[in-house]
Amino acid sequence: MSYFMVTIPKERVGVLIGPQGSVKKKIEETLGVKLTIDSADGSVKIELAKPPEEGGDPVALFKARDVVQAIGRGFSPERAFKLFEDGVVLSVIDITDYIKPSRNNLVRVRARLIGREGKTRKIIEETTHTYVSIYGDTVSIIGEDEDVKAAEEAVIDIINGAPHPAIYKKLNEYARLRKLGRLRPGI
Repeated sequence: MSYFMVTIPKERVGVLIGPQGSVKKKIEETLGVKLTIDSADGSVKIELAKPPEEGGDPVALFKARDVVQAIGRGFSPERAFKLFEDGVVLSVIDITDYIKPSRNNLVRVRARLIGREGKTRKIIEETTHTYVSIYGDTVSIIGEDEDVKAAEEAVIDIINGAPHPAIYKKLNEYARLRKLGRLRPGI
């Protein structure tokens, strides 16, 4: 596969392009890719600027895809640019995979994920050292692999209706183990 096609919400296209094309240019220059953006339907073609035999890095295609998806899922370009780093991943959780997708359910679950004045999202971000974006029917997480797994677990527990105090307790335990350098209990 020599390119990816990604579709992002039309209202996020301007963010992906950036002032005077600055965001698009930074992605292209940092990763050695070419982005072709169709602002009418939000489709983005991501291809290597140079073929692999001329030094193009196929891994850059995957990173560029994740950066474009992250911006499409509501992250600021600055946060999405964390994905340039090795070991940093993007996870997108579709809320409708876990609940019946009625308007009331989605509003309720999004409110539980965000928390009063953003408290729940902030606690997840701070204890797992990740960035979390709740956009539309999705929750997206950027961070290092183990941290993203811990954040995903908390998000899925909240979607499934677990009480917030139980989630906070689990997250604090994760943060404690992380600080000690032992992410897996019993290791």
